Amino acid sequence: MIDITLDNFQAELVEASLQQPVLLDIWAEWCGPCKQLGPVLEKLERDYAGRFLLAKLDADKVPEIAGQLSQMFGVRSIPFCVMFSGGQPVDGFVGAVPEAQIRQFLDKHVPGEDELASADDAEQAQDLLASGDADAALAKLQEALAINPANDDARHDYVKLLISSGQFEEAGAALQPALVQIPVQLRFEALAQWRQALLAAAQDPRRDWSVEQFDAGIAQNKRDFDLRLAKARALVARGEWTAAMDELLEIVMRDKKWGDEVPRKLYVALLELLTPPKPKAGPDAAGKSAGGIELTGKAAMAEDPQAALVSSYRRKLSMALN
Repeated sequence: MIDITLDNFQAELVEASLQQPVLLDIWAEWCGPCKQLGPVLEKLERDYAGRFLLAKLDADKVPEIAGQLSQMFGVRSIPFCVMFSGGQPVDGFVGAVPEAQIRQFLDKHVPGEDELASADDAEQAQDLLASGDADAALAKLQEALAINPANDDARHDYVKLLISSGQFEEAGAALQPALVQIPVQLRFEALAQWRQALLAAAQDPRRDWSVEQFDAGIAQNKRDFDLRLAKARALVARGEWTAAMDELLEIVMRDKKWGDEVPRKLYVALLELLTPPKPKAGPDAAGKSAGGIELTGKAAMAEDPQAALVSSYRRKLSMALN
């Protein structure tokens, strides 16, 4: 449990809630119901064993934050509890409600034990992958999915690693549950397109052609889209993704709908796979957070070179489609 002040609000509440849910208890020394609720919340924090954090804010000492949150939720009394998740206030309740009711509230927002165990395995997998042990990382991700099949982050990383290691059949089986979601997440659609491109490249008799051989054939017929697509897939298989996108763009510019739009779909998939993950908010996060509560520290950040590359290729596709 931690006491929230203006100084630590950003780090200990907003940023902390990016990692796990944080329940903020707004109370005051003169409030009798607050003193009844406090021990119940502390007991629940122990019972839930790290699945959420409990923070307390004295409404008299930090009226700025207490007032803004009360206004957001249309609340005029305390105790008032607000659940923060993903850097935002997402839900709340008022009054010294019974423990059973608070548990129902928590269970809507707090991950279950299986979810935490699965997430922990997935995190360990990333450490193993960073150390170069891809096999152990695969095993950890498989464990994560066995514990919690709904862990989409683990599924994504697992499928991506399977494809990277050439285990296309296993990747297809692991990918299937994500492809029946409505709607299908773009990141899983991207993996499916990447896998299909690699399979097609492996089965193409021209897979070992040099770029010069592909270009010689294309020079004879610039609308030989089958050959252009084969070249693009071969480049994807060789890890030359920007060159592959250049070739796919040539097809899209000449015929947007050709081949059931496979060139466009593969181009979009490569963009998605190349897009760097969004950085987690840090101490210098700018602007507003927590549903509009003003935060200090605005820092201009230069665009990452990888992000700049992706932005450039997105613009190229947009121009080709217009």
